[in-house]
Amino acid sequence: MHETPHIPTLDDVAKVAAVSTATVSRCLNEKQKVSAKTLAKVLEAVESLGYTPNFNARAMAAKQSRTIGAIIPTMENAIFARGLQAFQETLLEQRYNLLVSSSAYQPKLEAQQIRELVARGADGLLLIGYERDEAVYDYLARRGIPTVLAWASKPDSRHVSVGFDNRAAMRQLTDRVIEMGHRQLAVISGIVDGNDRAAERLAGIQDSWQAHGFHLDDLPVIQRPYETKSGAAAFEELVQVDVKPTVIMCGNDVLAAGVVSRARDLGFSVPDDISVTGFDDIELAKHVYPALTTVHVPHRKMGRIAADSLINLIEDREGEVSQQLDVFIQMRASLKQL
Repeated sequence: MHETPHIPTLDDVAKVAAVSTATVSRCLNEKQKVSAKTLAKVLEAVESLGYTPNFNARAMAAKQSRTIGAIIPTMENAIFARGLQAFQETLLEQRYNLLVSSSAYQPKLEAQQIRELVARGADGLLLIGYERDEAVYDYLARRGIPTVLAWASKPDSRHVSVGFDNRAAMRQLTDRVIEMGHRQLAVISGIVDGNDRAAERLAGIQDSWQAHGFHLDDLPVIQRPYETKSGAAAFEELVQVDVKPTVIMCGNDVLAAGVVSRARDLGFSVPDDISVTGFDDIELAKHVYPALTTVHVPHRKMGRIAADSLINLIEDREGEVSQQLDVFIQMRASLKQL
């Protein structure tokens, strides 16, 4: 059993700032009524204590809101939809509600959203991937907010996670591509800055490429946001060379779908002229033509286990918490043997 952490109160802030609780309240709600010096002193105390006003009085009295917060990087496409749906279904079975925010792959926005969900009394949080400022983790620890990370897995990490090894999965796919005779590879990666999943997938491709005796200088890489239009535009860049790639490996299925569509528009046959691979195996992967060879991620299983793990943490239940899930290569028509 873990000890219940002391959650900083308005009184704590007042003591540290050496002002009254009424002054603290004004600083938080009516800043124009206090001096700049007092405001600075109070906000410094708020930051140092990790204080967050909780506007849900009933949840405060009950010590629990039965609400879980989830922050996903995007709602623009279906990357997270299936996993989040299973996550919510599992929460509802155990009488928890879900609040969802989208950070648009912006770390500062995610940090702000974390504080807002905590302020609304969230009993626990689901976050995507590992890469965020250590101050965010420190804040969650000080507040005693159970947190589960998903869509990635690092067994040696101190953080609880339910996910998979992005690097190993993409290396496995690249090994298969090279074994099928491809020697002219090109990569359309997601933006790796601030996105450990994108960085690990790119590293997996590079690991395989070098292990097969090739040089990184001979592996064209373009980083683009996870949008079909980005994949389409990157495809045009990659084929404007004398020796065109025989395969384009994409950081996810959304980018790959954009590649397949633009290739067809420009008169290329997939996979006869050029092969294409994705990653995730979202519903889209089966419905583009030709259907995508990709890495199958067990999204629903991941969502269910992440929900169970988070509730175990919140309720001090026994049971496995971190889990690394298996993925596999889903072969379809977009990849051709040479």
